[in-house]
Amino acid sequence: MTMININETVPDFEAPATGDKTFKLSDYRGKKVVLYFYPKDNTPGCTQEGRDFRDNIEKFNDLNTVILGVSRDSVKVHEGFKCKQEFPFDLLSDKEEQLCQLFDVIKMKNMYGKQVRGIERSTFLIDEQGVLVHEWRKVKVKTHIEEILQKLNELS
Repeated sequence: MTMININETVPDFEAPATGDKTFKLSDYRGKKVVLYFYPKDNTPGCTQEGRDFRDNIEKFNDLNTVILGVSRDSVKVHEGFKCKQEFPFDLLSDKEEQLCQLFDVIKMKNMYGKQVRGIERSTFLIDEQGVLVHEWRKVKVKTHIEEILQKLNELS
């Protein structure tokens, strides 16, 4: 898969998801999809980001929008994280980094003085026809939900 750009149709993809499901993008035509990539389950920033989506889920539902979290963690780890945090949305496992490559979120990062490959916190908004309409890169968790809801309201 090559990298996707704004105003391009996102190729249909499948990914293993929580709830013993296989997520397929084309199953969500007619709904907006917020795909948020985060580095790792059970870490402070990622937990807060997920909680922010959880705590605003009704607003997203009212805007005909599905939330999906994506990281390289296994479905098993995702299941524990989702259950512990009571997330009302599914988490997708991208161990092979296919979605990470499609959305170009793997970056070199400094961790404890060492260069490591990791997911740069990023969010993508896909419209009802499957077109990528907006992206947020280098996301700051604190203000992120408001930014997404503002964009969704503009599009409604």
